[in-house]
Amino acid sequence: MAPNRDSYDVIIIGGAIIGSSVAWWLSDNPDFDGSVLVVEKDPTYENASTSHTNSCMRQQFSNPLNIEISRFAGEFVRNFTTHMRDDPDVPELAVDHFGYMYLAGDDAFADVLRTNQAIQSDLGSGTKIMSPEEIKAAYPFYNVDDIVCGSHNLIDEGYFDSGTMFDWWRKKARQNGVEFLADEVVDIERNGDRVSSVQLKSGASVACGSVVNAAGPRASAVAAMADIELHVEPRKRYTFIFKAAEELGQRLPLTIDPSGIHVRTDGDAFMAGCAPHDDHAVDPTDFEMDRDIFEERVWPVLAHRVPAFERIKVQSQWAGHYAHHALDQNVVVGPHHEVSNFVFANGFSGHGLQQSPAIGRGVSETLIYGEFRALDLGPLGYDRIVRNEPFIETAII
Repeated sequence: MAPNRDSYDVIIIGGAIIGSSVAWWLSDNPDFDGSVLVVEKDPTYENASTSHTNSCMRQQFSNPLNIEISRFAGEFVRNFTTHMRDDPDVPELAVDHFGYMYLAGDDAFADVLRTNQAIQSDLGSGTKIMSPEEIKAAYPFYNVDDIVCGSHNLIDEGYFDSGTMFDWWRKKARQNGVEFLADEVVDIERNGDRVSSVQLKSGASVACGSVVNAAGPRASAVAAMADIELHVEPRKRYTFIFKAAEELGQRLPLTIDPSGIHVRTDGDAFMAGCAPHDDHAVDPTDFEMDRDIFEERVWPVLAHRVPAFERIKVQSQWAGHYAHHALDQNVVVGPHHEVSNFVFANGFSGHGLQQSPAIGRGVSETLIYGEFRALDLGPLGYDRIVRNEPFIETAII
């Protein structure tokens, strides 16, 4: 299928959660009356990071800007129907605020959690530091014998129905005139400090006013088409759904064990995840599972931390990709410092779902107004890459 036009004001490369967020925010803004094309190579989204997400959000970051980004996500999810202009067909988003539980196994990380909690609290988050005794009293199923403290928040943290949000962003964007095209951008024409057109795999050349790179783990390849350097690479992450023979009696917060293994309630089952033994860049088409890592690495940690998980059975498992930003594992957002109509929304390093409302809004603002307005995302811009100054965030999972 060919695009309906030979020129668009904005072409978004990648139609998963980030690209669709940008498309919806643009099309919903009465100050924007331009044309938008979203190009997505796989409209089934079978292998998109969006489809492999754990669908959670948290405010437990260390950098105030990341906390504010997540606080907006919490507000957006709670008031989703309002943001969708009170369309009676739009449902409320299902949420489960079981929270994140960061567990510190040593004094050094306990100090990090305490420092972060003070920052989060100052910004209005509900994070609390819990002693081992308090953790055990609230959640008797934990083994806390080797835990110094925990950090937990029951307000706007936990699971949310990102799939419905994604579906309605695309549906509403289409209703607002955005065109979604099943095709692939294979080249970008650049004339000096401007991008002028994109070349599609189907053969069409399409002119553009701006290009938004929302290509997930393929972001570096897209940037390279415009002779722009970006160090974002696919990194595997494994997810396991399992059931336990013994009931816990209450919901399990998304628990980040000192080992790095994380686990949470998932309906009537549980979801656990981990990185590979050797966490390196992979081909974006590589979704092969490590068939031994659950027995060798994940299950022993689960059984130690929650003794009720001694007898469990894996129901399903899959490998997905983080779009890992090598500099600092934080998103790059906004225009390139020289090619001003090439706009980034890349390198979320696992935070894309929960950051998508704020990032989509911010990118749309730069395209419409030439600046961030609701929340200054400037510290996450490409300029920091040029300066080689990482955006410091200690709460990376």
